[in-house]
Amino acid sequence: MPKTELTETESTNDVVSVPIEDSQSCENCHLPLSGPFCANCGQEADSKLKYFWVVIMHLLDDIFSFDSRASRTLFPLLTRPAFLTNEYFAGRRVHYVPPLRLYLFISIVFFLTLKFFIAAENNKTITVSDKQALITQVKSHIKGLKTERSEVEKKQDASNEVSDNISTLDADIAKFTVYLDDLNSDYSLENNKQIIKLTRELLELEFEQIKEELPADEKERFDSLIASRLKAKDGTQNNQAIKIANNDDGTLSFDFLSDEKNKKVNAFAKELTDKAEKAFNTDTGPLIEQVIGKLPQLMFILLPLFAVLLKVMFIFSKRLYMEHLTVALHSHSFIFIAILLSEVLDVFNDYLEPTYSTLASFTGVVAGGILLWIPIYLFLMQRKVYRQGYFFTLVKFIIIATIYSFMILLTGLVAVVWGLMGT
Repeated sequence: MPKTELTETESTNDVVSVPIEDSQSCENCHLPLSGPFCANCGQEADSKLKYFWVVIMHLLDDIFSFDSRASRTLFPLLTRPAFLTNEYFAGRRVHYVPPLRLYLFISIVFFLTLKFFIAAENNKTITVSDKQALITQVKSHIKGLKTERSEVEKKQDASNEVSDNISTLDADIAKFTVYLDDLNSDYSLENNKQIIKLTRELLELEFEQIKEELPADEKERFDSLIASRLKAKDGTQNNQAIKIANNDDGTLSFDFLSDEKNKKVNAFAKELTDKAEKAFNTDTGPLIEQVIGKLPQLMFILLPLFAVLLKVMFIFSKRLYMEHLTVALHSHSFIFIAILLSEVLDVFNDYLEPTYSTLASFTGVVAGGILLWIPIYLFLMQRKVYRQGYFFTLVKFIIIATIYSFMILLTGLVAVVWGLMGT
């Protein structure tokens, strides 16, 4: 016990105990120290103000300490279903990031990255440099077609085959000339943006078709893009009406609501449809950004509901609600990081495709494999946590997936409505 001296104040009853040997006692509560932290209040033994560089070093140490725990957490989260959850239930927690902190960190990274990808894709279609590069590519292709036509014309053979080749080349030249005109035309801002986007997607498929025949699904998408482009050019796409009504006169009414309440419902529906028409018939970029901004809050609300669903389905497991919530946190953390990795690989695949097709194919297979791993992982996780047979776990897994899919769709609808009101 360190020696102390008594210091008198104005009142004899006010006596303060001041440690003589500061290094051996806590500066906060003045009790003896037996380590780097006080056993009574938890304050650090060395609590004096430090030099700036020391503070920075401590900050870096904290970051790297978190990273070390994160490295021990992320790999089993991706590859070992239920491992982290069972470790948490067993009380072995110090080496891993806690479930709630893990979910918050991954969800923030996931939604920020998703927003970045969508914004980048949306802006990509209207940048001057990208548009100019596309124009240059189309001009080069038209020049190549004209050169090929001249070579065919030089042939003395006047057969039907030569005539058919010339007709085909003329049709291709005319088609790509129209694409070029679309890219060079000066439409209204929102229309121009939409037409450039549609034209770019069409051209990607056109150039793919030149290399090889398009599969059925891509051919269907190709035809759909042509129809959308024509609507955008003549303005009919901007006249699509959206109605929310249950009456023949285009209004909403509910028997269980008063006339005043029904009027408010109709006013809200009118505002919502006006904003929906504006968003869906022009540029959906701002709406998508709004929706993504609302999803983190909605997903956080959905987590405890998913835990309730788990508790109901595995009611005889006799697990506490917090245990089901831990399963929900780990499940969603895995889903977010798996989808994020798949999206990153898809972007990497698009980057590699022009020059490294083999490597691009490999990354595409890996991205698809990660998405396929999601339902398998979640099934194995429920099997290992709740320790039921494969058949009963599979039946419950299908029921949970069906109900939760409906909840996700409802959440998405709420996000869209919320996003529309924010546009």
